[in-house]
Amino acid sequence: MISRPLALRLREAGLVWRPTAGDRFQFLSQDMESTGTDAFTVSDMTIEAHAYPTGTVLGFNGTTEWALDSVAIEEALWLPREDQLRAALRGTFERLERDAEHGGWRVTCTFLGQRMTHLADTPEDAYAMAVLAEVEASA
Repeated sequence: MISRPLALRLREAGLVWRPTAGDRFQFLSQDMESTGTDAFTVSDMTIEAHAYPTGTVLGFNGTTEWALDSVAIEEALWLPREDQLRAALRGTFERLERDAEHGGWRVTCTFLGQRMTHLADTPEDAYAMAVLAEVEASA
């Protein structure tokens, strides 16, 4: 799972989230974060995304979270998976490799004709840094 600070940076840069089953998220609110739950998972059974003209709401079904009925998507922080981040890179992604020298993972992409590498402790964070660079460059 990518780090919360990196997920916040992706959100602030404008990465768009359209919730689907299997997506993980946390609450933006520090009060709700302090409940001790690291992440929630969107599921057809327990937490469903409901699209309304006023916006998307994540509905908590049954007794999964007794104190919650629903939360607006604006109050949730998406924690994209490795496969979702790789898909966001589309055709710019070249490779993921272990970087023995730095003890991390390196993602290499070619974006707007320029080869870029992104190093992080985990593959997910390396992918997220590559996506962040592309989203920021596109803005």
